[in-house]
Amino acid sequence: MAQFFAIHPDNPQERLVKQAVNIIHHGGVVVYPTDSCYALGCELGNKDAMERILRIRGIDQKHHLTLMCADLAELGTYAKVDNVAFRLLKSLTPGSYTFILPATKEVPNRTLHPKRKTIGLRVPDNAVALALLRELGAPMLSCTLMLPEDDEAPTDPYEIRDRLEHSVDLVIDGGWCGTEPTTVVDMTDGIELIRAGKGDVSRLGL
Repeated sequence: MAQFFAIHPDNPQERLVKQAVNIIHHGGVVVYPTDSCYALGCELGNKDAMERILRIRGIDQKHHLTLMCADLAELGTYAKVDNVAFRLLKSLTPGSYTFILPATKEVPNRTLHPKRKTIGLRVPDNAVALALLRELGAPMLSCTLMLPEDDEAPTDPYEIRDRLEHSVDLVIDGGWCGTEPTTVVDMTDGIELIRAGKGDVSRLGL
């Protein structure tokens, strides 16, 4: 049975953030708010938790998973970023953008796209998500909470709890989240727009 925490969207309660991170450290899968949609997250190195996320989503490893990072310094540890890419990343983070980048050896192989050895990375502009990431002290392996039977991401944390209470360990109510996913930018060979989403496409300079 999933636990349910109501965490203030602007001033996250430290006690609840610590409890949430403790659940993640112990192999938990959590639902948490971002600046786009609610997301599923788990510890980067936990294979079982990652496989649970894939099952909930109904996807395989050809679908890019995302490393949610607290800041650009952390992002640079897990992705190969040249100077041109770094300048663009700096101008767009935090924000509703997911960047596809070549992964470094810090990223477990099982989390990568199997053919391209790439990973999605982003820095969310959401107080609850950032509080979790800072307390965790590491990126969180994540993907948008989009259930196989739905056409758009659910926005109501109480509905999410009812639907996933036996599939996840924690649902965080961090207020209303939207249904528009992030803008996805492939930066493995230049800059290519993969999906136009919440992030302003005009800022990419394409």
